This record gives sequence, C-alpha cells and structure tokens, in this order.
Amino acid sequence: MSATVDGDKSGLIPTRAPDGAPGRRLSDRMPDRIRRLLRGPRPEAVPGLVGTACTFVGLIDIAAGVFPRFRHSRMHTIVEVMPGTTGPFAAALSLSAGMLLLLLAHGIKRHKRRAWRAAVILLPAGAVAQFAYRHSVVGTLLSLALLALLLRHRAEFAALPDPRSRWRALANFVLMGAGSLVVGLIVVSAHPHKIVGSPGLTDRLEHVFYGFFGFEGPVRYADGVSWTVGYCLGALGLLTAVTTVYFAFRPEHPAARLTEEDEHRLRELLAVHGGRDSLGHFALRRDKGVVFSPSGKAAVCYRVVSGVMLAGGDPIGDVEAWPGAIERFMDEARAHSWTPAVMGCSETGGEVWTRETGLDALELGDEAVVDVADFSLTGRAMRNVRQMVKRIERAGYRTRVRRARDLTPEEVEQIRDAAAQWRGTDTERGFSMALGRIGDPADGDAVIATAHKTDDNWSSPYGDLKAIIHFVPWGADGMSLELMRRDRTADPGMNELLIVAALQAAPALGIDRVSLNFAMFRSALARGEKIGAGPVLRMWRRLLVFLSRWFQIESLYKFNAKFRPRWEPRFVVFRNTRDLPRIGFAAMQAEGFVNLALPRPFARRRSAPVPRPCAHLARHTQTHGAGAA
Repeated sequence: MSATVDGDKSGLIPTRAPDGAPGRRLSDRMPDRIRRLLRGPRPEAVPGLVGTACTFVGLIDIAAGVFPRFRHSRMHTIVEVMPGTTGPFAAALSLSAGMLLLLLAHGIKRHKRRAWRAAVILLPAGAVAQFAYRHSVVGTLLSLALLALLLRHRAEFAALPDPRSRWRALANFVLMGAGSLVVGLIVVSAHPHKIVGSPGLTDRLEHVFYGFFGFEGPVRYADGVSWTVGYCLGALGLLTAVTTVYFAFRPEHPAARLTEEDEHRLRELLAVHGGRDSLGHFALRRDKGVVFSPSGKAAVCYRVVSGVMLAGGDPIGDVEAWPGAIERFMDEARAHSWTPAVMGCSETGGEVWTRETGLDALELGDEAVVDVADFSLTGRAMRNVRQMVKRIERAGYRTRVRRARDLTPEEVEQIRDAAAQWRGTDTERGFSMALGRIGDPADGDAVIATAHKTDDNWSSPYGDLKAIIHFVPWGADGMSLELMRRDRTADPGMNELLIVAALQAAPALGIDRVSLNFAMFRSALARGEKIGAGPVLRMWRRLLVFLSRWFQIESLYKFNAKFRPRWEPRFVVFRNTRDLPRIGFAAMQAEGFVNLALPRPFARRRSAPVPRPCAHLARHTQTHGAGAA
C-alpha cells in the first residue's frame, strides 16, 4: 500500500519500493539546499565565516560606541543584540569590543590557534553579559552559535604563530596609539551640540591624551556626555596599553635563519646539482629558512613576509627528490596558515610545483644568459657596446677579474666599504637573486670584477677603485650576476666595461655561461614593439613603459639585450588569483622596494653584507640607470 499526493510534496511521504524494498530515507529525498543548511558550513569555510562575522560586528560596535546618533538608530536596534554591545557602560564596552573583534578577525580567518582560544573565551563571556545585563535571548544565542561553530570545527584552527620579535610590541604601540588617537578625536568631536564653548584642535588633542590615562581634559560637555566620552577614551588607552604589554612579554618566536649545519648541507647539494639553476647559490642567504626532503637530497629555501611564505628559484638538489621538499614546504605553510608562493622559478621548476601542489603559474619575465663561447664584440649588433668600452679604456680605466679567494683581506674590506657607500639607498635590496654578502670566506669561488683609474685631481677613500661587479657560482662552469655598484663620479659605461671584461676573462676561469640581469615582462615589451602587434599588447607595452619611470623595466630589458643573450623564462607560482596582490606586495617587501620596518634613530648603515641591489623587478645598478651606466 502506498500513499501519494499531488505536486512536489509526494516525495516527502514514505513509500514502499516496487520490489518490496523499504523506501528511501527522508533525508535522502530532501532538496540539496536543505541538506546543506542542516549540515552547516563546510569545515574549511568556518574560519572565513566567523572572521567575517567578527569584522562586521566589530565595525558596528565601533560605530555604536563613537556616534551617538547611531546608538539611537533602527540599525542599532538590530545590532545591539550582537555580541560585544552590552553592559552598563555601553559606549565604552561597544568601542572596546569592536576593536578587539577587529584585531581578532584576521587571526581567525588565518586559522590561528591563539585567535581561536581568545574567541572561545570572549564569546561565552559575551553571552553571559548579554543575558545578565539585557536579558537578551537573541544575543546570547548568537554568541553561543558562533562558539558552537568554533568548538565543532576546532581542528580547522591549528595554525602556529608567525615568526616575530619584540619589535612587534613597539609597532603595536605606534600603530594602535595612532589609531586610538584618531578614534579618540572622533569621539571627542562626535557631540558638537553638547560641547561647552568652542575648543580648538589643541584642546581636543589634550582632552584625548588626558582621557587615555583616565583624567578629565579641558573640553566640557553638557547633559552628562562627559562620562560617555571619558569611558570611551579610557577604554582606548587601556586597549593600547594591554595589547602592547602582551606583545612585549609573550614568548618570542624569532624568524627562521639558515644555521651552519643547514648551510653545510645546502653547499653539499649545490656541489652536485648547482649547475641546474642559476639562482641556486642565492639559497645560501643567511636570512632564509629551509626545509629538506625526507631523504635530504633536496631542499626549498624561503622567507616569510607579511604572512606569505616566499620561495625563490627552483628547489635545490636532485630533481627526483623535489616533490618531497615541496611537500614539506606546503606542510609548513599549512601549519602556520601562510600563503605559499614561489618567485623566479624556471620552467622545469614551475612544472614540478604545479604538478605536485595544484598551484598555478604565471610567466614573470626572462633571465638573460650569455654563452661565453658565442660572445664577441665584433659585428654591427655590438657596435654600441664596443665603442663605449673603447672610449672608457682610452679614458684611462683598467679592469681586473679575479676569484674572491684571490683577493687580499685589505682588498675585500675596501670593496665591501665601497659597495656599501655606493649603494644609493638606505636599505639593502634583494631576496631570491641576491646573496646578501660579498667577500665571505665561504664564497671563495665567487668572481669579482673591478674597474680602476688613478685620478690625481680627486682623492677617494677607496683609492683608484671606481666600480664593482660581483658574480656568484652557477655550478662548476657558470656564474650569476649578484650586484653592480659604481662610484657616481666615474664615467658612464662602467657596467658595460666590467661585464665585457668578465665575459672575456671567463674562459681562463673555466666559465662557459654567465647569467645577467632579470628582465621583467620582457616578452611583452619585445612583442609589443613589433609590427603587427595587437591593440591589447600595445596597450600593455605602453603601461610597462609608463611604469618604467619608477621601476627599471624597459631599461633593464634594453641593457640586457646589448649583450645578445638567450632568454630563459622565469615564473611566479601562486595558489589563486586573489593572492597575487598580496604576493606582489610581500615580494616588494622582500626585495627592499617597500620598507615597513620602524625607523631606528641610532642605527648606522652596515658595510659588511652587500646583496644584489634587487631581484625580480631588476638585478640592476643603483646608478643613473642601467643603460646610462
């Protein structure tokens, strides 16, 4: 016997199968949307959902604490049932809760364990406050609902803390103090009809500073508004103090650094497999971390910048062991909820990365590689370089190209000091295509080319030294350009002179190939200037030329092209497209183009470690431009 009704409702009533088998379960016949709603959000979506909810509630709470009109609006009537807006001192509590929720939201989105712990403590406290002070069932249930999501999906919040130091406390004090000052000014000025007199900006600032410490300032209010303003300013001051103290006294987790044992293992891998990638030697930067494959036959070096785990170049070691090292890299990124990215890997490296991880790849530019056997100054194509080199030689310049181990300690110290002085910027630049030092005893196979000229009319602290080019080893038969520096009083063309000298001296040093600068977006520049280029390509080229006013994009391409190199493409590997802006910003920080470090008034420019001026945007000179130099 079966029961049926008309329409779609028939599926909701149990039926018996034709063959006598029992009918399907009710849950099997539910629409997909209802089943998904009953199951709740996917576990991997919970951190983003709760973090977004915290951000929304935090902004509403701040608005409720700052603007009196908002507290009496219809919007606030709905929002006041949300966590963080309860208590007898509603304005101050709302403002404090809002700022805490905003601070907490980013950590929750990034699956951070400590942010989860803080939320698990704050949410039940908020639920108790909701019920005790306002008897708000809706607010209590909302707090408990978010708490239930966090507890049910606690396994999603396992990310470890980021590398940090106690400089974070000073950064928090500066940034939080500045934010509190701005919000405090808004609080003081949010009651224009209740202010007694016409206090100026100085009086308002003084009132904010006094309020941070719990004292009454020079601004006077009517109708008891001063209590609301005072509680809000006191809450801001307390938040700034408490968060600063927390950052100052929490256990320190310094950033990863390359240990002596790690460097020794990497050098052993490079001795066998160093000829595969021209960027391999740059893995020996001592401000990088490293993960090795289980077999120890491959490694990936990285640096964490703004939550992005940046690797540079291809993995080091045996290609067969690359997947193991890449897996360890991805495990480390997942453990800390870092965004994985690779800058400047080769085509082979990009294929392995994308195959093993499911990441995507995008061509970033091309590396200029000169085969020494094919290089010659003869011919019409090399006329400009040939004429420039001859002109400089007639002006009295001479060159020397030597292994770093063949220099005396006095010469090494002089070159270090000159390179630091001629750097041209307050901060060092470079990451994946920079070594970060010059003349280190461990880098004896590096090649240093120098230009000299005796000038009787000018006394220099570096003697007759006028320009420096530093190459690092690329296997046993290659070298890769690391930095180019020159005295600003020297004649133009120093870089061309030293590159030609290095290429001419390469056979005697056993060098068969030389990696020069990296040209970003070279293919777009080259194709965009040819006949028949489409409108989109031409527009893209015009944009790159425009950006070359600030970044040496076109000039590096033209400078590299002078030496008739072959071009090897380089790629950036990323998880998804929306991560690209964040990865780009982190890469610019790593390369030294963006410096978010706090100023240190008593810091002096260090002269010992001198890396390549830049990497992906340019392994270029810090002089008057690559072409003019």
